[in-house]
Amino acid sequence: MVKKKSPANPASDPYREREQQKYDNPVPSREFLMDFIADQARPQTRDQLGRALELEDPDALEGLRRRLIAMERDGQVIRNRRGGYVPVDNEELLRGRIIGHQDGYGQFAPDVGGERIYISPRDMRMVLHGDRAVVRVTGTNHEGQPAGILVEVLERANKTLVGRFHEESGVGFVVPSNKRLHQDVIVPGDAHKNAGNGELVVVQISQQPTVRRQPIGEVIQVLGEHIKPGTEIETAQLIYGIPMEWPEAVQKELQRIPDEVTEADKQGRKDLRDLPLVTIDGADARDFDDAVFAEPKPSGWRLVVAIADVSHYVRPGSALDREARNRGNSVYFPRNVVPMLPEKLSNGLCSLNPDVDRLCMVCDMLIGSGGAIRRSSFYRGVMRSHARLLYDEVAAMLVDGDQKLRDKHKTLVPHLENLHGLYQSLRKARNRRGAIDFDTTETQIVFDDNGIIQNIEPVERNDAHRLIEECMLAANQATARYLHKQKLPSLFRNHEGPDEDRLDNLNRFLAETGLKLGGGDDPQPADFAKLLRSVQSRPDKHLIQTVMLRSLKQAVYHPENTGHFGLAMDEYAHFTSPIRRYPDLLVHRGIGHVADGGKGPTFPVGKDELLSLGEHLSMTERRADEATRDAEAILKCQYIRDKVGEEFNGTVTGVTGFGLFVELDELYVDGLVHVTQLENDFFRFDPIGHHLTGERTGKVYRLTDRVRVRIARVDPDERKVDLAMLGTLDPNGELEEAAEGGDRPAAKRGGRKRGPKGGVKKQPKAESAKSDDGEPAKKGRRRRSGSRRR
Repeated sequence: MVKKKSPANPASDPYREREQQKYDNPVPSREFLMDFIADQARPQTRDQLGRALELEDPDALEGLRRRLIAMERDGQVIRNRRGGYVPVDNEELLRGRIIGHQDGYGQFAPDVGGERIYISPRDMRMVLHGDRAVVRVTGTNHEGQPAGILVEVLERANKTLVGRFHEESGVGFVVPSNKRLHQDVIVPGDAHKNAGNGELVVVQISQQPTVRRQPIGEVIQVLGEHIKPGTEIETAQLIYGIPMEWPEAVQKELQRIPDEVTEADKQGRKDLRDLPLVTIDGADARDFDDAVFAEPKPSGWRLVVAIADVSHYVRPGSALDREARNRGNSVYFPRNVVPMLPEKLSNGLCSLNPDVDRLCMVCDMLIGSGGAIRRSSFYRGVMRSHARLLYDEVAAMLVDGDQKLRDKHKTLVPHLENLHGLYQSLRKARNRRGAIDFDTTETQIVFDDNGIIQNIEPVERNDAHRLIEECMLAANQATARYLHKQKLPSLFRNHEGPDEDRLDNLNRFLAETGLKLGGGDDPQPADFAKLLRSVQSRPDKHLIQTVMLRSLKQAVYHPENTGHFGLAMDEYAHFTSPIRRYPDLLVHRGIGHVADGGKGPTFPVGKDELLSLGEHLSMTERRADEATRDAEAILKCQYIRDKVGEEFNGTVTGVTGFGLFVELDELYVDGLVHVTQLENDFFRFDPIGHHLTGERTGKVYRLTDRVRVRIARVDPDERKVDLAMLGTLDPNGELEEAAEGGDRPAAKRGGRKRGPKGGVKKQPKAESAKSDDGEPAKKGRRRRSGSRRR
């Protein structure tokens, strides 16, 4: 049966008003075209679409041509061999991003969400990690995972990369340092720029890979044989493609932005300059994007969260906006930051510095005594921060009663006490919701004046950290509700619960420990929280907590709200950090659109654009994580390389088929005890129980076991710390048993094949000290104070 065509009436385009706001000569919206093409009996050429839509004006036809080209570039449609357009994102065709694996195969992460799709090594020859593509779902692979084939490459992610140059039999090639880039880059004889064999280089890709040929490039910079101290951050930036230079167009736009807030900019805004708003951050923070104030009300509390109004200065379509979107977020390395916005804005005009007028976007909430948000409003304001306070000094005033500090800030102490009282209500509400709280340790790298690491130390969170975190969570929750109520197209911060496979593995592990997670096949956050509370007195609580944490997914940005599992919130969005996160800037623009009298659905951003943008911003967040972990791994190797031969106690933080990752006490550095460095035995790996078991001796090594090890080798270039096992520790910290032959070189262990060598383990991303994000805090490093990932 032939499908009947829908009437082609562009006047019925539901997004017509939005298009008229954006363009002088609007053509049918992307959404309308997608629906129209999908509703036809067969693919439509551009000429057929023009006739069907009755577009006769040359300008309209040219607009249609450009729109279809843009839609094809963005992967919304593809053209068949006859020039007919076919919509993507149906049951078979999907667009998204390639995720490479060092073994040659890949995965495909669709923009629309859902399960990742397996890509064979053959198809992976045509792409590199990070490329955007269209994939056709073809069935499942041998492990039952969805499988697909590559249909079209939409966008190449790698224009330059870092790796080691080698030459064999007259052929030059670069082995990428990023292990997800699984193909070597061929470097012709006249393009190696005198790079020596084994040297670290930057190569520019001139020809992307095809099914028959590897990528081809030329060396544009020689970095040397080793990563020099002081260059580890720049190297990580190059390896992961972190944008570092500001385009000339951005520089020109900055020249037109004033150095101070003008009187004209303050007009039409609510004046909050007399309200004692304060910022509370870490000692090394430089960009202050949130200020808070609370006062008691008969039914609870009023909470005002004022956020820097970046949207006033960074306009849609400007060079500043394009570069901010490209960067996605600021990247906080141990010693410096690669900002999303130029310093003139991030540390200057947009930063809520004390005693100066600043433009802000305000979330004004009434919160009940039980901690629930009763109502909220959003408006543009002008404010003046009354103080720049530090976490430690606020905690000292509120918790420790430091009289000297209380006298110093005596006019603000009553307002801080109000904030503390509100925090206690919000904390109770958090517990009632069943939000998941994992007990983890964050660390920071401390440098001396010469940039040399002095030590790595844990960061203690106090009530001031938690106070600000709860205020930001409340504002973000209120924002998500507002977006939903106003039907504003925007990005939500979604965090889904464990999928079926992860949940099955978690339940099998818990069964081995005599525990059970409530909720059956659909556990809720409260079930996780209840189980965590029940194991606090058990000696294996850290093991249980670690496995539970690893069962959860990573939070992502998406235009469809699915709630936040970790926070036990039905709605959640990012509002509180537009200086350093593009999603927050987008949310501010939507709120401003309504504040200016517009209706939510007419906000000029389409759902399909949001899908691509959400995927891109989730990618830039992951890219920042990988780059900062890599820089920290190099720094930590440099820190401990003079400790080779020394012995340390430590904790097993990872168990794999090739060995144990151990975090060293006091140093907070991970290294690998390779399986060949254990007892003279054959060890079997149990991925469900997270342990290795010796077949002959019965010796078991589990996640979170306490052990004693010796540092055997350190290689900063490869981010590797090799450890030798000396034995396990009993509950009193005494060496329980020496490893039988475990301290011998691998070459003397019977010729057993050696697997992957170990290094500084790339830890899951740590939540920062001022966090309002959805994933529970993970053990590991800390960004600089004030660099909140929310």
